[in-house]
Amino acid sequence: MEIKSSAPEDIRKIMECIDTARQLMRDSGNTVQWTNGYPSEELMLENIEKGYNYLIVENDELVATFDFIIGNDPNYALIENGQWLNDEQYGVIHRLASNGKVKGVAQFCFEWCFSQIPNIRIDTHESNIAMQKVLKKLGYKQCGIIYVSDGTPRLAFQKIKYL
Repeated sequence: MEIKSSAPEDIRKIMECIDTARQLMRDSGNTVQWTNGYPSEELMLENIEKGYNYLIVENDELVATFDFIIGNDPNYALIENGQWLNDEQYGVIHRLASNGKVKGVAQFCFEWCFSQIPNIRIDTHESNIAMQKVLKKLGYKQCGIIYVSDGTPRLAFQKIKYL
């Protein structure tokens, strides 16, 4: 697998990954995350233009997409029922979506992001058990609860490089 920056012409395949990931969530009992058209094509195009969106490619096929941003996420300014592991500059992973054809894309994505900056924050819905299992397996610590822009809570995780 390899990671590449996306371009506007990738939007159709990106949205196909998002639709597949949404269905995988539904099939696993997560009926509350990624509803009402979220994430939208407009949001994804905006993130492509900002350079935040990436593709995971295997054998010249797009198998997953994700957004990766180094910098402060305003949704992470307030954390309840815990605290972040540090206050240093961090990277944020959002909207990881796979086409379901290749195993291990989440781990590959998270390890690549950690190699870019060894301080990663990520959040997920409490119903997204599969994501929580991956995060814990990879050494992410649950730090508390944050709230996304629509006001709903998310479990907040962080992984830092220990010296």
